[in-house]
Amino acid sequence: MFGLEALDLARIQFAFTISFHILFPAITIGLASYLAVLEGLWLKTHNDTYRDLYHFWSKIFAVNFGMGVVSGLVMAYQFGTNWSRFSDFAGSVTGPLLTYEVLTAFFLEAGFLGVMLFGWNKVGRGLHFFATVMVAIGTLISTFWILASNSWMQTPQGFEIVNGQVIPTDWLAVIFNPSFPYRLMHMATAAFVATAFFVGASAAWHLLRGKDNPAIRKMLSMAMWMALIVAPIQAVIGDFHGLNTLEHQPAKIAAIEGHWENKGNEATPLILFGWPDMKEEKTKFAVEIPYLGSLILTHSLDKQVPALKEFPPEDRPNSTIVFWSFRIMVGLGMLMVFTGLWSLWLRKRDTLYTSRPFLYLALWMGPSGLIAILAGWFTTEIGRQPWVVYGLMRTADASSNHSVMQMSITLILFVVVYFALFGAGLGYMMRLVRKGPKIDEGKETNDGGPGQKRTPARPLSAADDDHTDAGHSLTKEI
Repeated sequence: MFGLEALDLARIQFAFTISFHILFPAITIGLASYLAVLEGLWLKTHNDTYRDLYHFWSKIFAVNFGMGVVSGLVMAYQFGTNWSRFSDFAGSVTGPLLTYEVLTAFFLEAGFLGVMLFGWNKVGRGLHFFATVMVAIGTLISTFWILASNSWMQTPQGFEIVNGQVIPTDWLAVIFNPSFPYRLMHMATAAFVATAFFVGASAAWHLLRGKDNPAIRKMLSMAMWMALIVAPIQAVIGDFHGLNTLEHQPAKIAAIEGHWENKGNEATPLILFGWPDMKEEKTKFAVEIPYLGSLILTHSLDKQVPALKEFPPEDRPNSTIVFWSFRIMVGLGMLMVFTGLWSLWLRKRDTLYTSRPFLYLALWMGPSGLIAILAGWFTTEIGRQPWVVYGLMRTADASSNHSVMQMSITLILFVVVYFALFGAGLGYMMRLVRKGPKIDEGKETNDGGPGQKRTPARPLSAADDDHTDAGHSLTKEI
């Protein structure tokens, strides 16, 4: 297929499926915590705006959670079908870690999800809030175990190899491997930021169309506070993560920087833009800032960053891809910080909800967090190549013995099914967003609230059938 080998197709297939999947857990993590905050504020202040927003976003959370579960099942099967030699080599580590995720996080989420979504009028307020908090904690526990498994593949420790298989010798060392704390914080924070801009874009879309009410304003206000506070924190976490990567995966940093060789004792410049050429072993059209590479990556003006030519050609990541995926992530991060600062300036001028240029920016920034997450994951995973377990097992040695025809057919089927199934799901989510929150949504028959007798909330029955656009207008705007 297009001159690609079975290994290339297996990598493309895994990249395609995980790129779809990662979007849903990211929003799930952020929305679950957002819902817990909304319900907590409602219980504390008795401001019905928080309750209305809770009902609105719980419907979107339910759809997103369902798609995340379905897409996640595929990932587990792919380890056995397409990467069986990896499973045989490292399954004694990755298998238990993924099992712990199911036994702790997934069961916790599933156990309280029904109460959260359908028990608003069936249980007491305290119990319902507890259920929402447990779901939010469950999403974070899930992140913990998934990142522990993936981080071990980046910086493996706490094991020995016996008869060609990894045998864990210290589970604490396996879980809390050198890159795990930084990657856990980086991913969790990214999920919160991505959700904030998704919520902010939804509010901006309604305000631009003249739908101005307390719930919409509260959505935008909370989202921009999150962007203002958390986006700069994410930049700091990213800096620590970069220092850790330089220590444990120097070839990845060299590829990210497009840095091929050091000259004498000169400090390393920062290449802002350019085109790393893997064959010619140089970065073409490079725009450099002297000393800045050393300053950012080593926090000094004289230390040098390892260069790609210091590593054998077969051990070098694809600099062309990770150079640009990293810059997309960082560029979007800078835009997020700028958006948060602009929102603060407008808030002080009392024009946050009426400045159309800012609202358009907030709208267009809606998918920025998710795009940044994808770019970051591409940087992390492609930057690890040619290793599937860094320094221990090469990707070429990890795949199953499938033919090009087999991989081509399954890849095509995945593309068709995913775009049909998840395209419909995303369209429905946009339909819910397009409808917007209802005022007094929790008061169908009386004052309502947990503990009152009302018709249960139905999160999957939220969108009116008369909206035939299925969210097309919002999708086009974003």
